[in-house]
Amino acid sequence: MKSIASFLLLVSISPAWATPQSDEQKALYALGFFLGQNVASFNLSAEELKFVTQGLSDAAQNRKPGVDVQSYQSKIGDLGQKRAAVAAEGRKRQEKSFLEKSSKETGAKAFPSGLIFTELKPGSGKSPKAEDTVKVHYRGMLVDGTEFDSSYKRKESAQFPLNGVIPCWTEGVQKMKVGGKARLVCPSDIAYGDQGRPPVIPGGATLIFEVELLEIVKS
Repeated sequence: MKSIASFLLLVSISPAWATPQSDEQKALYALGFFLGQNVASFNLSAEELKFVTQGLSDAAQNRKPGVDVQSYQSKIGDLGQKRAAVAAEGRKRQEKSFLEKSSKETGAKAFPSGLIFTELKPGSGKSPKAEDTVKVHYRGMLVDGTEFDSSYKRKESAQFPLNGVIPCWTEGVQKMKVGGKARLVCPSDIAYGDQGRPPVIPGGATLIFEVELLEIVKS
């Protein structure tokens, strides 16, 4: 644990750090990375990260805490929620232009919910209803192109009831026909909202899905 604390302290002070070489060093780095993901939603500055690092170091080395941690424990969640809300609002403002541009692309159709639907390949089968279970292939991306999920990479299609997924999917997939492929641009209000799905999907994020409707599964 001492190695983790020292590593995090080094990162917070300087961008230069030694690349882990041994399996043990790589495992320790991975541990530090996962710990960092847990606080990513706080949007810490370099200066603020020093306090987090100091707290980790004190706890890891069984030192007396520098503050009354019990009295501040309940405030951690409040701070996280406040910062996440601010970040989500900022992200939605930044991505507004992306939504406007997407709605004007060739073939795109914008709907009152905020969904922007573009047919990439026409289907020839039936269209599903909200209560239907569908089988699809898909990939999901953030507006910067980061892919956060893909059934293609898993080499396994996904199956789910349409009324059990995010509203953007419930609405968008119903506009498809079996055998077709479409692009769904989903504002956060009809995706994962201000909460997101950390650490993969940040709060307030607009999501882009390419969906291929393979089958309407019979009950």
